[in-house]
Amino acid sequence: MKILVTGGAGFIGSHVTQYYAQKGDDVICYDNLSRATLLGNSIDTTYNWNYLKAFPNVRLVHGDIRNMASLKEVVNGVDVIIHTAAQTAVTTSMVDPKTDFETNTLGTFNILEAARLSGSKPAVIYCSTNKVYGENVNKVGVIDRGTRYTFEKQFKNGVSESFSIDACEHTPYGCSKLSGDLYVQDYGYLYGLKTGVFRMSCIYGIRQFGVEDQGWVAWFVIATILGKAITIYGDGKQVRDILYVTDLVSAFDSFISSNLDHAVFNMGGGFLNTISLLELLELLEEQTGKRSAINFSQWRPSDQKVYISDIAKAKRELAWEPKISPRDGISKLIEWVAKNKSLFPG
Repeated sequence: MKILVTGGAGFIGSHVTQYYAQKGDDVICYDNLSRATLLGNSIDTTYNWNYLKAFPNVRLVHGDIRNMASLKEVVNGVDVIIHTAAQTAVTTSMVDPKTDFETNTLGTFNILEAARLSGSKPAVIYCSTNKVYGENVNKVGVIDRGTRYTFEKQFKNGVSESFSIDACEHTPYGCSKLSGDLYVQDYGYLYGLKTGVFRMSCIYGIRQFGVEDQGWVAWFVIATILGKAITIYGDGKQVRDILYVTDLVSAFDSFISSNLDHAVFNMGGGFLNTISLLELLELLEEQTGKRSAINFSQWRPSDQKVYISDIAKAKRELAWEPKISPRDGISKLIEWVAKNKSLFPG
């Protein structure tokens, strides 16, 4: 196959690019390398960009999804578009909602238009987010279990794809990603594109340059290894289902190989792979012998006390399930950060 990966030098995008390159497919890695500027870490995106140069069947294209002319050129003739490019931080979207909209909504629209106008009619996979459910998630009752919150019994398996996206606050990031989510679905039904929407929970893994605002599992690991202080917003009992990045890529590939025309999946580790912030700190101390200084601050807007993906649909329709446990995945991440400490700002 010929595959286009937008945001191909980012965390998820680089793993998608590597996976298909190793399968022998021709891959176009399309990225504007803006994340390094956004986060003030010049190594962030350039590291993955340079890492992917080792694959002879990967073509690196420095381009922006807001540039329709550039997109139309690279989309021409591809079989699959895996759209990972995005503005990814909730806090950034609140400070600069215009750039968030232009990247996440307009950028996704450009991808879809380029696909529609392409003679190859490529399949499109869209990296959506659990933030499309917004504050509705916080209307679900939670129970305090000491080191973590849990959903009330009705939602013990997590949030399903039929959960309401309406009549609540989302933050600009949630709005821009939801808009893209709906456009991808509609282009599938209206124009006959094969479309898969993956509403992702917490994805983590090696080559993730997590920061306080985005990529919290990686950020906790990096801070612990480097001896940096960690700020917890809220009380640390927040729970997420976490999914190792290679398991996510496996789900993408299962959809591409399937007979499904259009589908929406909530995508995470599910209720068997959950962890709270406090529990992650304990696990990190157990595995590294280190513990960062912890500061507590106020809850951030629209933060969800609990988010767990109900992954029953993905298991059923994709014959897929997570293979890497949080303990094993975090161990891999610890090992990678420890070997690459020089990559992170002091």
